[in-house]
Amino acid sequence: MLTILIIGVAGTFARPAGALDRWAALSMLESGDNDRAIGPAGEVSRFQIRRELWPGGNPASAQAALTVAEEIMLPRLERFQQAHNRAPTDFEFYVLWNAPWELEHPSSAVSDRAMRFANLVELVER
Repeated sequence: MLTILIIGVAGTFARPAGALDRWAALSMLESGDNDRAIGPAGEVSRFQIRRELWPGGNPASAQAALTVAEEIMLPRLERFQQAHNRAPTDFEFYVLWNAPWELEHPSSAVSDRAMRFANLVELVER
């Protein structure tokens, strides 16, 4: 069972050749790929990570930001996989990133952004 979970979760980090992966789409949607972006609530990095979740280091480093984002998402993705026996869709991935407490009933604002994210990933994968 654990092997299946690890494979399923690892698959969410996979980067198909020639396709915009979820992380690239997330960066584009959250900050326009701006490594120095600071959000209205003090969010940092290209992924707009809340300050209280930022463990330290340089948020303007694209690689550091990706590492932190993946570390934040890993337990969320694992819980989703255990609860649903599948990897999240692109829509669900964005909700897990932006408002995991709204997964079952996302607000219209989160739902709209999640749809834009899913469309962005799908558009570029074609």
